[in-house]
Amino acid sequence: MDEKEYDLLMKDLCGRLPYGVKVLYKGWDSNHGCEFTTVEDLIGIDDRFIYTLWRGERDKHSIVEPLSITDYKPYLRPLSSMTESERKEFDNLSKFDEDVWMGNHKVGFPKNVRIMNKCVDWLNKNMFDYRGLIPKGLANEAPEGMYNN
Repeated sequence: MDEKEYDLLMKDLCGRLPYGVKVLYKGWDSNHGCEFTTVEDLIGIDDRFIYTLWRGERDKHSIVEPLSITDYKPYLRPLSSMTESERKEFDNLSKFDEDVWMGNHKVGFPKNVRIMNKCVDWLNKNMFDYRGLIPKGLANEAPEGMYNN
């Protein structure tokens, strides 16, 4: 992972923290001498580490595991998986203020910035890959129903 990809992944994951993004971790089990994978809930991130809740059978409770961000891949939904009702909801959120197009930037621009902010929050909350991380190999496609509550 180069620096540009690392920065893109950091920005994306930080924006999704409040919404319960799931990540795939591939690790090495030194006790059994084999690779393993697990799906974990992302709970924090800083400039060096990613923090997840790991549900290990041997501990019977959740513990915080700090590991490198490069060891994880988030599960995201491709934009093509958006349902019709989600499209309608997003369309309703993303109606821009026509004052901008009529030359009244002092009124329209701040309104449009708030609209764009709501749209990005909605995309993050619904785990859509609007940055193209899946095709870049930086994220996995979420299985259908993974983020259903």
